[in-house]
Amino acid sequence: MAEVPDIRDDRVPDLADVLELYRANHWSSAEKPDQLMAGLRGSHSLLTAWQGARLAGLVNAVSDGALVVYYPHLLVHPALQGQGIGSALLRAMIARYAGFHQHVIMADGDAIGFYEKLGFAPAGRTRSMWIYDGNDH
Repeated sequence: MAEVPDIRDDRVPDLADVLELYRANHWSSAEKPDQLMAGLRGSHSLLTAWQGARLAGLVNAVSDGALVVYYPHLLVHPALQGQGIGSALLRAMIARYAGFHQHVIMADGDAIGFYEKLGFAPAGRTRSMWIYDGNDH
């Protein structure tokens, strides 16, 4: 049985832990470590999941603080996926922003079904669009 992660809102992981998590998930954000850490530190909210001293996952939120919240990053270490860590992180974040008019997330591929199980649905006739400076898609 997997160790239950400790979900924290008072612990910003160090750069080495963050880069290991992002690289393990093949996120190109790891190629911009200074910006990645500044973004995580500047998030409206950041929750991390720990198994002992190991960073198991994280989720962050960008928000106007009253009406709209966007969850740009939800990552769980690949070796720990499928154990409910991502669901626990996102449920905790959704609870934190209960009552907000919009909870927004971008999902593709296999992640779509995961987010649908947590209550997310396609946003009407809208379509995700971006100007992207990464190389992972």
